[in-house]
Amino acid sequence: MKISRRELLRTASTGFGYLAFESMLAGAPHFAPKAKNVIFCFMPGGVGHMDSFDPKPKLAELDGKAAVLESYVAGPKRKWLKSPWAFKQFGQAGLPVSEIFPHIASVADELTVIRSMKSEFPLHARANIFLHTGRNFGGFPSLGSWVNYGLGSSNKNLPGYLLLNHGDNPPGGLENFSNGFLPATHQAMGVRAAGVPVDNIVPAGADLQGAKMAAVREQDQQFLAATAGADAVEAAIANFEMAYRMQSLAPDVLNLDRESEATKKLYGLDAANPHKKAYGLQCLRARRLVEAGVRFVEITPPNLYGGNNGTWDQHDKLREGHETNAMVTDQAVTALIKDLKSRGLLKDTLVIWAGEFGRTPDTGNGDGRDHHPFGFTIWMAGGGAKAGLIYGATDEIGNHAVENVMTVHDLHATVLHLLGLDHAKLTYRFGGRDVTLPDVHGQVVRALIG
Repeated sequence: MKISRRELLRTASTGFGYLAFESMLAGAPHFAPKAKNVIFCFMPGGVGHMDSFDPKPKLAELDGKAAVLESYVAGPKRKWLKSPWAFKQFGQAGLPVSEIFPHIASVADELTVIRSMKSEFPLHARANIFLHTGRNFGGFPSLGSWVNYGLGSSNKNLPGYLLLNHGDNPPGGLENFSNGFLPATHQAMGVRAAGVPVDNIVPAGADLQGAKMAAVREQDQQFLAATAGADAVEAAIANFEMAYRMQSLAPDVLNLDRESEATKKLYGLDAANPHKKAYGLQCLRARRLVEAGVRFVEITPPNLYGGNNGTWDQHDKLREGHETNAMVTDQAVTALIKDLKSRGLLKDTLVIWAGEFGRTPDTGNGDGRDHHPFGFTIWMAGGGAKAGLIYGATDEIGNHAVENVMTVHDLHATVLHLLGLDHAKLTYRFGGRDVTLPDVHGQVVRALIG
């Protein structure tokens, strides 16, 4: 009779092998971590770095003049475009922040601002997948999946990787949040802002539900034995068992009835704008989820302009689009940082705010900016990142990262390091070799570590 590896470990030596297996599944850091959890506030579409956290006075001098820019959008009719918004300095480091982010400005001293990010692709789908997986095509695990694989969830009743979205996905689709070749237990599970957050989660304990579970479990075990313990079948069983355990905990974690009115107001849940309210809801849920032990939470904003380019993709109507997106996200992201800090969670939780690329310093229509992967800005907060730091720089017009250039692979290596994981040692055997998240690229940027 064929027997699965799981069953062999469960039965041999009175089950000690299975206990060891379960322990390995939980994961362990390679060294003492500074962060235990990650909340990734993903801003798809391309936020203008010269319109947010990297002001360029030179563009004000050049505004309206013919632009000479070596890029894929170069052309004879392009002109330099100054930022429509004013900047002020905040915090001890004097961080310049655009007026469209008044709330984030109030936590300037908590931020680690990286103004020298560089990607490799000016196309939304490829750049999004690259930001998440370190590759420009699908089939590879996302950062969240690697973190879940390396450390596991600290709550056995909740997944280690959750995606808080608004019923849609950014360019690149679910490949951004895929487990790739890792076991299916490491893929992201979606939680919607509106309606039922998670499908098919009902209160546990009912006799009928228990009887159904027992019958399904018996059938699954028979199928598993017939397939000699195929990994896909084992992963499916594990996911089904997780879903059953979630029934008792997920509704409570996602239910905000126990939150004070002051906390709800902090996140903007009293906002008249439904998109701002929904994004605030997801940010508050993110805090509750990491508090409950979820390892990696990603939050995407609502797609306010339709299409499949990401909500920050303002090729025209720059002022309208960026102001609206900032209005929707600014208060809630700031509330997340303040709330985590007030509860003593920010020191253990790394918050990342990033999009797939920036935007051009020039315009082809006088009313918008185009895709720009050669230099842009992201920021982090908490989780061992060095607070109050401005790292790296672009040139005087924001065209190229020129100082302390940081790649997506460097970002991945640094995030894993903050979580106590050596990116070169976190491997999975695939295609005949041990694969890592940054592959042969990426270095830990120790200047970003506090």
